[in-house]
Amino acid sequence: MTHTTGTREQWLAARLDLLKAEKEYSRQGDELTRRRQALPWVRVDKDYRFDTDDGNASLADIFRGRSQLVIYHFMFGPDWNAGCPSCSMIADAFNGSAVHLANHDVMLWAVSRAPLPKLQAYKQRMGWTFPWASSFDSDFNFDFNVWITEQQQREGAPYNYRIESPAVFQGRDGQAGGADSGVGKLASMCGTDVPSYHRDRPGMSAFALEDGVVYHTYSTYARGVDPFFGVYHWLDRAPKGRNEPGIWWHRHDEYDAR
Repeated sequence: MTHTTGTREQWLAARLDLLKAEKEYSRQGDELTRRRQALPWVRVDKDYRFDTDDGNASLADIFRGRSQLVIYHFMFGPDWNAGCPSCSMIADAFNGSAVHLANHDVMLWAVSRAPLPKLQAYKQRMGWTFPWASSFDSDFNFDFNVWITEQQQREGAPYNYRIESPAVFQGRDGQAGGADSGVGKLASMCGTDVPSYHRDRPGMSAFALEDGVVYHTYSTYARGVDPFFGVYHWLDRAPKGRNEPGIWWHRHDEYDAR
C-alpha cells in the first residue's frame, strides 16, 4: 500500500477541510447553471427533419408537447456497424432519466446520422427506451458542429467554439491515431476507420419551444459532456479514481462475465 493512512480523527479533519472545497465547488456550479440559463435564445428557422419511430418529424415535433428539448449528439455514422462505445456508456446513464425529464416538461432525445433501422436495432440490443432519431438526410449534425466533412478534417474544423487543427484528428488520446491507439480501438469497435470515427463528434444541445418557435439555447462539447458520464461520477469518488491506463470500457453487453 502506497497511499497515506491515518486515524479516524485525522480522516475527519481532512474530510471537513475537503467539505469546504466541495461546497464552494457546488456554489460555482450553481452560478454556471444560472449563466447557462441566461444565454440569449437563438431562433431556429431551418426546417430540420428527422426519422423517428413515429415517422418523419420536425425539430418542433420532437418536443412532443413539452416546452424544452435536450439532445445528446450520439456518435453513430451511417456506415458504422455499431454506435460509439463512449456514447453508449453515456446512454446507459441517461436512459433511465428520459421518463423523469418527460414528466418535468423536458424531452430527452439522442440524435445520430445513422439510418433509423440501424439505430432501432442497436437500441434493441442495448435495451434502451429513450427516443432516438436519425438525422441521416439532414444538416442538423453539421450545423451543430458534431459532424465534419473530409475537407474540414484535412484543413481544420469548428468544434467546441474554436477551430481545431488537422493534427487533432490524428488521435483524441494524443497518439498517432493508428489501429493500435485508443481512438483506433474505438473506431474498430464501431466497425469503421479512424478518419470516419473522427468526423462524428460528441455533444449535447438544448432547445426551447415558445409560441410555435424553436430556439437554440445551449450546446456543449468535448469535456462538456463529462457530466453525462454517470460512471465517472462514481469513479471520481472511488479510492483509486478513474485509474485509466487507456480505453478500458466496452458496451455493457461486451464485458466478460465476472
